[in-house]
Amino acid sequence: MAFGSQFVSRFGGRKNRAISPTKIIAIAFALIILAGALLLALPAASRSNVSCGFLPALFTATSATCVTGLVLFDTFTQWSGFGQIVIISLIEIGGLGFMSAASVVIFLLRRKVGLKQRLVMAQALSITDMEGIIRLQKLVLAGSLCIQAAGAVILMARFLPDYGFRTSLKWGIFHSVSAFCNAGFDILGCITPGASLMEFNSDPVVLLTLGLLVIVGGLGFLVWQEIISVRKYRRFSVYTRLVLVTTAVLLIVGTVLFCVLEWNNPATLGGMCIGDKILNGFFQSVTVRTAGFAAVDQAGLTDAGKGVCIVLMLIGGSSGSTAGGIKTVTMVVLLLFLAARARGRESVCVYKRTIPASQVLDAMTIVSIVVGLAVFGAIFITATSPVSFVDAAFESVSALATVGITAGATTKLSAAAKILMIIYMYFGRVGVLTISLGFLMGNRAQERFRYAQASLLIG
Repeated sequence: MAFGSQFVSRFGGRKNRAISPTKIIAIAFALIILAGALLLALPAASRSNVSCGFLPALFTATSATCVTGLVLFDTFTQWSGFGQIVIISLIEIGGLGFMSAASVVIFLLRRKVGLKQRLVMAQALSITDMEGIIRLQKLVLAGSLCIQAAGAVILMARFLPDYGFRTSLKWGIFHSVSAFCNAGFDILGCITPGASLMEFNSDPVVLLTLGLLVIVGGLGFLVWQEIISVRKYRRFSVYTRLVLVTTAVLLIVGTVLFCVLEWNNPATLGGMCIGDKILNGFFQSVTVRTAGFAAVDQAGLTDAGKGVCIVLMLIGGSSGSTAGGIKTVTMVVLLLFLAARARGRESVCVYKRTIPASQVLDAMTIVSIVVGLAVFGAIFITATSPVSFVDAAFESVSALATVGITAGATTKLSAAAKILMIIYMYFGRVGVLTISLGFLMGNRAQERFRYAQASLLIG
């Protein structure tokens, strides 16, 4: 906490006007990851009291801070209690943003929040308006802690009869935080190492509680504020309505597709009863967009099922949330643009409002960058590791969209591929955010002259 206060004071104060808020966010995440890697590389962080090495520690710290969930080892089997505390702390800081942790110190010390700090808070929460940012930041902190506490109590109550008080309390807190922050880390390896939630895939309390935490965490803090303050759907902003409708559609469509494609697959849903098939189809639709928990064997999915996973992972959650991906509204804007152009229309409209052309171009740019990186990552992994292209694409998108779910390829990656995944996880949590805010808040350069137009053949 003292580090957070000093960091904000140093880089957010008057003496450092040249450092932009986006750079502060990028540097802060990098420093947090490095600190986490150094702690996880200590012998005390490993259950065997032998250091795991710096690269595996860096991979794990990046995955935790960027709330991804990709792991080289089973979290329970590899990491000691100290290591698990480091991981869950990185998840909390990474999910809510380092500025949330720093703001706790600022609020407790009752220090005045300056313009620079407000701007960093706004960018950390992915919003462009600083009006009411302090109120929103307090809502994020209080709301997040309350939701995570409620989830922990429910999970603890479920685990208590079978696993005792201490284990139930630990599991409840760890998995509630991991689910809300959309991280996907679990410490259930004492039952079956590497099985994630497969031991509980017929337990509606566990799956629905974790699923609800994932959904709420992925809606976005600005949406929370509007739901709490406005309450009536008709009075919601266009953005909030798009987030809610798109999230509901993706959950329903994802559930239907997974049930249809995997219904008779003995490696996934085939051996379950009808109720469990629907439950796991729904949970897969929830977790694959951003969380990374696995209630069924992802390596056993059909190629069509993996294809659906890749698409949903690319979309991810909503802006200003704990989720990754290109974001729901970005995808909607792109689809609305394509539909408008297909009908020969110049403007993009939704809910009787016109979306600015600049935002349409921003959405197209973000999607193009992310898809291009995902394809490159898949090719690179296939070329350097003994992994099929489908599984490589699955792994690449999972890292880039900070989902963390894997089809079993993570442990097969070469050192070069692991380094690429570290870069992708960092970029997915910080880079897409930075690019997005650069588009939203940057002053566009005024063109002093224009070249003559050239007519090209398109399509």
